[in-house]
Amino acid sequence: MTTVVISDRPAGKALPAALWVVQLLLAVLFGGAGYAKVATSLPELAVSLPYTADLPGALVRFIGVSELAGAIGLVLPSLLRIVPILTPAAAIGLNVVMWLATLFHLFRGEWRDMLMTFVIGNLAAFVAWGRLKKAPIRPRA
Repeated sequence: MTTVVISDRPAGKALPAALWVVQLLLAVLFGGAGYAKVATSLPELAVSLPYTADLPGALVRFIGVSELAGAIGLVLPSLLRIVPILTPAAAIGLNVVMWLATLFHLFRGEWRDMLMTFVIGNLAAFVAWGRLKKAPIRPRA
């Protein structure tokens, strides 16, 4: 029988650095996607993201606002060390959005989009796990 021991030791330098890299990449990705869904006209958006034509316009805009808020939440609270628990909360929220997107694309048979949303969702889960368990950011004193 194997015993698993979870260490309470602080993370070394590699994990926090990897988390910051993933946080920044996800923030850029979600910021760009969110901005496009909020700022682009719906007919124009349907050209680059065809599935948006099949969704209510209000839902597309809501997803865009959610992605923008998540992008900000991935970086700003940790960077400023003001309520840094919001960073893993944002990562969890974006993970949920990506799981819903994965299911949406699965039911539509859009395999490439499904795989992409699955990977991005798991990157968000990595950030949530890392910032909650292994390398949390301490609030400013």
